[in-house]
Amino acid sequence: MTERDTGPAFAPVPRAPEGPATGTASTTTIANPTLPPGYAEAAVLAERVLAYDPRADIGLITRAGQLAAEAHATQRRDNGDPYITHPLAVAGILADYRLDSATIATALLHDVAEDTAVGLKEIERRFGPDVARLVDGVTKLTRIELQSERTKQAENLRKLVLAMSEDIRVLLVKLADRLHNMRTLHFVPQQARRQKTARETLEIFAPLAERIGMDALKTELETLSFQALHPEARQTIAARLTFLRGQGADLIREIEQDLKRVLARHGVSALDVMGREKSPYSIWLKMQKKNVAFEALSDVMAFRVIVEDRAACYVALGAVHDAYRVVPGRFKDYISTPKTNGYQSLHTGVTVPERRNAKIEVQIRTREMHEVAEFGVAAHWIYKQGPETAGGTARKRYPWVRALLDILENAEGVQEFLDDTKLELHRELVFCFSPKGDLIELPRGATPVDFAYEVHSQVGDTCVGAKVNGKIVPLRHMLENGDQVEIITARGGQPNPAWERFVVTGKARARIRRFVHARQREENQESGRAAITKAFRQEGLDFSEKLLEGALKALKQPGLNELYLLVGSGSLSARDVVQAAVPELRTPPRIADPLPLARPRGRLGAGPLLGRIDRPGAARSQAPAGMPVTGLVSGMPYHFAGCCHPLPGERILGIVTTGKGVTIHATDCPSLQNFAAAPERFLDIDWDEGAIGHHVGRIIVETRNKPSALAALTETVAQQDGILAGLKVNHRDPESCEIALDVEVRDLRHLERIMGALRAPADNLRVERARG
Repeated sequence: MTERDTGPAFAPVPRAPEGPATGTASTTTIANPTLPPGYAEAAVLAERVLAYDPRADIGLITRAGQLAAEAHATQRRDNGDPYITHPLAVAGILADYRLDSATIATALLHDVAEDTAVGLKEIERRFGPDVARLVDGVTKLTRIELQSERTKQAENLRKLVLAMSEDIRVLLVKLADRLHNMRTLHFVPQQARRQKTARETLEIFAPLAERIGMDALKTELETLSFQALHPEARQTIAARLTFLRGQGADLIREIEQDLKRVLARHGVSALDVMGREKSPYSIWLKMQKKNVAFEALSDVMAFRVIVEDRAACYVALGAVHDAYRVVPGRFKDYISTPKTNGYQSLHTGVTVPERRNAKIEVQIRTREMHEVAEFGVAAHWIYKQGPETAGGTARKRYPWVRALLDILENAEGVQEFLDDTKLELHRELVFCFSPKGDLIELPRGATPVDFAYEVHSQVGDTCVGAKVNGKIVPLRHMLENGDQVEIITARGGQPNPAWERFVVTGKARARIRRFVHARQREENQESGRAAITKAFRQEGLDFSEKLLEGALKALKQPGLNELYLLVGSGSLSARDVVQAAVPELRTPPRIADPLPLARPRGRLGAGPLLGRIDRPGAARSQAPAGMPVTGLVSGMPYHFAGCCHPLPGERILGIVTTGKGVTIHATDCPSLQNFAAAPERFLDIDWDEGAIGHHVGRIIVETRNKPSALAALTETVAQQDGILAGLKVNHRDPESCEIALDVEVRDLRHLERIMGALRAPADNLRVERARG
């Protein structure tokens, strides 16, 4: 099994009795409670923690349980049970992992600050700063106003990433909370709410559990989400497994006995040999990935061999390879090269001919390796560490936490942060080495640029070349397991915007985007300052920034850089700035230009990026028959620029081109920079309000590389009344592909509606309009 191909855990997390449902608490009042439910259960929980941790502060746990019982006393869950049953169940899950007193107390209090009148200050006063900090880290930002659900999700994820980077116990409580909510999801009455919770679990929380090595919890989250999102698919796969079970009698038990005999024959003393079928979700995932039917899958069974020590693992591997035919390409040694979450094991695939040529996977590990594999970071409480080392170690112990923090720092907005975080979490891995032998874990399909950013952001920014296994390769070269990668840097090197097309890590993508946005901002500021300087000169005035102080107040701008940015991006004209700075330059309204022919404007105060300057009170000219724009004489040749695909609803201007007539651009088109030195070629034009017809807009979509990807895109466009006029695949790799869609639309709002619909599916990683 690969990391994403793991079935149900052999030592599953003990399940709490089903009852309370997920979701926010209602305010139904319990009639005359004499003693809030949960008091007795909290005392029992405290004794349970004391049984595995003699140093446990049972007074802390008992008091936390009592406060939670009192605070939630008037609240019920969706199925009618007292709300306190939920935090008790969450604390019970964490007790199964033998966590410390502060974590158990946090589990009991995790909804108090969010759903009751008891605030964080009161929690800190009664339980200390450690528990209060953990509770704050787990608490959602439920009171974000005027935000979309997607924005709320992103902001809550931001808070969780920051909190767990300081103390990984925050994530443990959050995962236990989500696990109990998923176990009771069937009590939620609204299907849309159930599916939203399940989808978020599958996209965010299950991968987070995987990243900290908690395989048992991750697998149960995936299984429960699969049941909620695809109940028919799960039922079909479960039925096929039942049928195969009947056909093969007790095939798993027979292979277990075979493995024990093979190991004994080679002198290996196995502590345990366990076999089972893979979960319906992992089977479904492999069917989707390989695009095959259930019958085409050969390895739906996996076996784990537990031995005494590390040396015995390799002896057992030799025994298995000696007895069975090895499946090529399926051997992985995670003992000599552990995964970054601490996982260690030997994986191999073999064929068992005596059992109808069944292909199986065998995992070989020690008892301690098995505990770490199943319980991940929580296993460190059982072995070497304790709660005193939990704070501040997450970013040191887990490189992916540092990657999420880098994404958080570099993302320009919540949409980018959410998309790049999901990209970072959902990845199959390759393992590469630096020239010094350091192990770097990367997603499959990663390039030397991804490697460079994984080493350090500064290394990625200054990367100019790469060597893989001693040979110079292109920067878009796909890395493979075991590659030794050397990054060539240069002083003054800068990220190339084209890298965004082939990098696959969220960290690299966020850093490149940040650089591109920063550079664009600087260019717009410089362009805006130059345009304002030119506009002052055209009015016969010397430019000085002191003159602009009045304009800042009149235009309600906080500073000069913001003013330059508005002018440089085309949101404000330079002439408007001059008139705001020197009000006496304002001219009275004039009638429309009486000349019948469109002519180039001799003075375009805002420079080429500012486009048309509206004259107050000017009459709007009518477009000649059949022309969608005003400002051109009938019969004048014109065409719309292919670099920006302007649409009705956005500002436009014309460029007179010798032998080609007039080329119509959007005012924010980057290509207009090429005409900055020739303002006399600019025409003042606008869309005709009465013009009808379709116009082509170009959309760039980066989506996961799946067989149904293209069909899903075209169907979405059709559902929004768009007409697909053209399609081109710009770039494609095993994980994703970038597709340019030319879509016939009515206007800019129509195109934006289509882009919004394309952003909705989780498989679409990036949707943006093509510019320049």
